[in-house]
Amino acid sequence: MPDPSLLILIPAYNEEARIEPVLRDYAQFFQQKYSGKYQIVVVLNGCKDDTLGVVQKVARDFFSVSHLDFPAPIGKGGALIEGLKLAPLADLIGYADADGATSPAAFMEMVKSIGDADCVIGSRWLPGSKLHQAQTRLRRFFSRSFHFIVELLFWMHIKDTQCPCKLMRREAVEKIHPTLRIADLAFDVNLLVSLKRAGFRVREVPIEWTDKVGSKVTSSLFRSSFTMFLSVVRVRLIYSPFYKWLHPLRPLEGWIYKKLNAPQPLSAAEVQSPKPKV
Repeated sequence: MPDPSLLILIPAYNEEARIEPVLRDYAQFFQQKYSGKYQIVVVLNGCKDDTLGVVQKVARDFFSVSHLDFPAPIGKGGALIEGLKLAPLADLIGYADADGATSPAAFMEMVKSIGDADCVIGSRWLPGSKLHQAQTRLRRFFSRSFHFIVELLFWMHIKDTQCPCKLMRREAVEKIHPTLRIADLAFDVNLLVSLKRAGFRVREVPIEWTDKVGSKVTSSLFRSSFTMFLSVVRVRLIYSPFYKWLHPLRPLEGWIYKKLNAPQPLSAAEVQSPKPKV
């Protein structure tokens, strides 16, 4: 039996200098090692450099590589929300960062690990994980502090919600997609809370990981962390009985996100727009 069909999403923002070897490694690896149908879709999020040209160059060599291009910034979470609209194209849908922190071999291990789960997520904090380049102490402090807040608000017992390497079954993605609203880096929390509340089985597995120099999260750590804090509080409020009374505060919310130079949470109409064309 061939492997299940696979869709790998790679959100990208100004990755002209880093994405080509990552795409070539992924395309060549799965071409040689994967027996099922697979597709790699780069979702470009307001790129101001030549990321699009680099992706098109790789696509000429590998038919499995394609892209979605959004000229205006929509945030990493927004890019993934758009990419996940392509879920009907594959049995398994996953995503990884454009910087190559997750190798194609490590992603393949995720595919093998899904078993009877509906979603499998990589964790850098489980025994057995291989960290080739550890995070800085400051970034580790913010990461663990954010984890504490998420656990306090949602009690999901997930050690690493933010590892950008996740894989889901098509049925799970299609079920929860209308509940995805967070366009910034707290998207992963929105995703996992939606999966848990819908009753899907989430499995956390060790992962091989390399923290890359030049991370956009590190370069804007304080602003990104505060934005993520606001977004996870928003997700918590969505599931509270008081949320319907907070609608008049949306203009204030929009002003705060604008001041933080962060993508605003999406409305239901934006999430449920027609599926993008690859």
